[in-house]
Amino acid sequence: MSPLDVAVVALLGGILGLDTVGFPQAMLSRPIVAATLGGALVGSAEQGLLVGAALELFAIETLPFGASRYPEWGSSSVVGGALLASRPEGEPGSLTFSVLVALVVAWAGGWSMMQLRRFNARRARRRLESLAAGSRGAVLELQLGGLTADLLRGFVLTAVAVSAAFPLQQAVLQQWSLGAAVSRAVVVGVAAGVALGATFKLFHNVPGFAWQFIVGLAAGVLALLAI
Repeated sequence: MSPLDVAVVALLGGILGLDTVGFPQAMLSRPIVAATLGGALVGSAEQGLLVGAALELFAIETLPFGASRYPEWGSSSVVGGALLASRPEGEPGSLTFSVLVALVVAWAGGWSMMQLRRFNARRARRRLESLAAGSRGAVLELQLGGLTADLLRGFVLTAVAVSAAFPLQQAVLQQWSLGAAVSRAVVVGVAAGVALGATFKLFHNVPGFAWQFIVGLAAGVLALLAI
């Protein structure tokens, strides 16, 4: 990828990383959306959608509550979608590698969000007197500064991940020995296992979830039949 291509993908990663927690929290950072957009930027929204569907199964396990640490799916899904979209469709190992890299970047993104929270907390402590006095300027400074820092966090994370992963992808896939069917089966099997485990917990812990699941499943089946 050219530096301009990296910058464009990284900008999308920064925006969708910001959507995860900061603004606007419009669900654009969900893997199935973010990876599709990342793939579209590189030339294949369909390939991006494939990665996004797999990552969405992993993301079902994530419960982003409060200050807990969890994977950052926005930026990482952009990276995964862009990686697969850059390869020929059906190439052995390309989906497996793209999903694996996205999972690693999601973990790194979760770590980076924790560091950003600590940074924001230090900034807030230095302005305690102004905040206690009800200073509008101090509140705006902290909010805009935090949002800007989160945008930069996602941008840098995506840029570094894309720059490192693209040449590594080329080297790994040249040595890949498993067939396309087996490679895809590994991804589907692991992702489905994670999703089933998360769904099992929801069945037992969320009142009424069983009926919601049945309605959603029926709607999905009807949508498939209508296509």
